[in-house]
Parts: sequence; structure tokens; C-alpha cells
Amino acid sequence: MSKFSREELVRYNRQMMLPEVGLKGQEKLKNAKVLIIGAGGLGCPILQYLNAAGIGTIGIIDFDKIELHNLHRQILFGTVDVGKPKAVTAAERLKKQNVNTGFVVFNEMLNENNAEQIISQFDIIADCSDNFLTRYLVNDTSVKLNKTIIYGSILRFEGQLAVFNYKGSKNLRDIYPEAPNAEDVPNCDENGVLGIVPGIIGSYMALKTIMVILEKIKNPDELQLINLMTGEQTVLSF
Repeated sequence: MSKFSREELVRYNRQMMLPEVGLKGQEKLKNAKVLIIGAGGLGCPILQYLNAAGIGTIGIIDFDKIELHNLHRQILFGTVDVGKPKAVTAAERLKKQNVNTGFVVFNEMLNENNAEQIISQFDIIADCSDNFLTRYLVNDTSVKLNKTIIYGSILRFEGQLAVFNYKGSKNLRDIYPEAPNAEDVPNCDENGVLGIVPGIIGSYMALKTIMVILEKIKNPDELQLINLMTGEQTVLSF
């Protein structure tokens, strides 16, 4: 007997036509548990596409509230949402888009006290955070718990993408052994960002998450650099 309702079979029909997905692949997506760390510029598109693709359980952790200046890039939210908690609001909006998805909401900051308890509940961790303190905490905790990490970051018109700790592959510390000083790292508040840039990189992160679930990742030890102004892409092996 199928594990899917008639509604699900119709909803996911177009992607299930793909030989790389099929019924077995869709079952893998339904059984997957993915944690999204940060429901901001990168988190919004990955949340929307994973929700639409049929991921069974999606965790969202974010302690922040929606601000007006978020809305040009965090298009999961609207003007009426300003002042509301991001994680809670994102889950409410996504549930209306796909009633089949189960959401686990953490309206709190990820820190050393709760990282293991939260991350241990999921199979794949998508790091959409915006600071290196969190990135290294996510990396080290996920490696300790043997969780695969989908890594993405942006700066101005450029993005970075990687899949870390996939079946024993390398992780963030293999590229950058130590976190840089926070004051030496530019961010969106200081340098600005075009809204579509995190939208594109976040969509790439969603794709990589799905490829991990479908076991279609061939070369995990790579860092992909994308310049969205010029269209130039560089892949660095490490």
C-alpha cells in the first residue's frame, strides 16, 4: 500500500516523474528530518522549497523578530508580520502552503547549552546563520553527532555553498580551522545585500539538501563560489 495520500501523489507528481526521484525518492523526502538554522535571507527560500518538495519534518530555529528592512529579501514574510517572531511566523505561513509537513519550532537562540539537544533530533542541518560564532557551533556539534551540514553564505553579490560531513567527508574546519574575529568580517548590515542574492543561494541550498536525501551527492569535498554579478562560478576542492 502506498505511504502517500491521493493528494500527495498529485501534489508531488511532477518531481516523482523524474527517475532520480520516483516513489522511493519521494518516500526518502517524506521520511527526512531537516533543521533550518536561521529563518532569514537564506532560510526563507530553503524553507519554502523543502516544504514544497515534501520534506516530512522541518525544524526552524531563530530567536529574531521580523523587521521592516528584512522584507526585501525575506519574502516569506509581509508587512503585517513586522514585529512577529520569525520562526513561529515562518512555520504558520509554510503550514498553509503544505499541510503535509510537520514543523518543529525553536523560538530561541542556538547556543552551547541547547545545540546538541536540538541538532540531535534531525538528519540534515542547513546552516543559514549570519555569524561565525554560530557557524562553528553548528559545524562542531553536527560533526560530533555525525549530521550532514548544508552550508551557505553570502556577501554582496557573491555566495558560497558546500556540503559538509556527508558520509565522513570534510567540514568547515578543514577549510577554515579557526573562526575569524567578528570585527574583521563584513556583513549585510554594513555592506548591504540585493534581495535576490540570498534567494538564489538559499535555493541552491535547498537543491543540495534534496540531493543529500536522495543520495545523489558525488563530490562532497568541494566549496562552490558563485558571483551573481558576473555569473562566474568556481569550484574549489579541499
